[in-house]
Amino acid sequence: MTGDSGIGSGSGLGVEAKVEVEVEVVEYTDPLCPWAWGSEPVFRALRTALDGRVRWRRAYCILFDLDDDPAPDPAAETAWYARYVEDIGRHTRAPRAARLSRVAASSWPASLVAKAAELQAPDVADRVLRRLRETVFVLGEPADTFESALDAVAGVPGLDARRLAADAAGTAVRDLVRADHAEARRPVPEVLSAQGDSPHPGAARETPDGGHRYALPTLLLRGPGGRRVVPGWQPYEAYATAVGAVRPGLPTAPQLLSGAAALARYGTLTEPERAMLTRGAWPPPDAVRVATAGGPLWLDPAEATSHPATRQAS
Repeated sequence: MTGDSGIGSGSGLGVEAKVEVEVEVVEYTDPLCPWAWGSEPVFRALRTALDGRVRWRRAYCILFDLDDDPAPDPAAETAWYARYVEDIGRHTRAPRAARLSRVAASSWPASLVAKAAELQAPDVADRVLRRLRETVFVLGEPADTFESALDAVAGVPGLDARRLAADAAGTAVRDLVRADHAEARRPVPEVLSAQGDSPHPGAARETPDGGHRYALPTLLLRGPGGRRVVPGWQPYEAYATAVGAVRPGLPTAPQLLSGAAALARYGTLTEPERAMLTRGAWPPPDAVRVATAGGPLWLDPAEATSHPATRQAS
């Protein structure tokens, strides 16, 4: 099985890339962020195009932090946030749950599990992060506890679940996510006043202590040609241009696969991803369709055997 990140991806966890690369891509993200969920089609396409040619690192920024003030009216906050996600979906066309049970209490559990998965294979880490995103935007049940995050990723192909639980609870992984949290709050000057035509141009967000953090998602690219940053929700061409600026000559054209091959590679596909990543007839005869309020999520049959959406339906 080949994952999204490719052999040139790096986790910062002692997993060495198999090739020497000149370009680093840092993806500032959060497993529970709706704009990051909506950016999955272009990020999947870009990771596939750059497979083995860059070091792609994810930094988990903790969108929902432990010191956030609790909502005085959780039901009203959930209703407001569901409308917010729906509005984002009008731009991204990403699936959204028909009913959101609550606003996530914390991003820490999902981020720890996602970071711990990077100690295993890159394709496993990609699948784990994807499952965590889908808890919110497909199931409406954010993985905001350690137990729910581990349950969501149970059965991911190739995952050592026992090792994942131990690593995610360990000091080393927590220190790495703390480092991500701090790094995200040292944004480069270019994003302090980002502007553009996007509904989410990605200007850095103010933090309660008077500082700033990256808007999510943001890609920071470094290479022989210098540094480029692409914040917020942007078209594929913006990322391809940034890649060409930091390292001319790298391929950036998305690699199109048949529907069955794409589902086997990625595990699940949204409609925007299907349009961007596949060619030919759709859907494959054995694809499993999961309905959402924002369009279907398509599952590879092997993924469907353990996916929370199909577990709930059975």
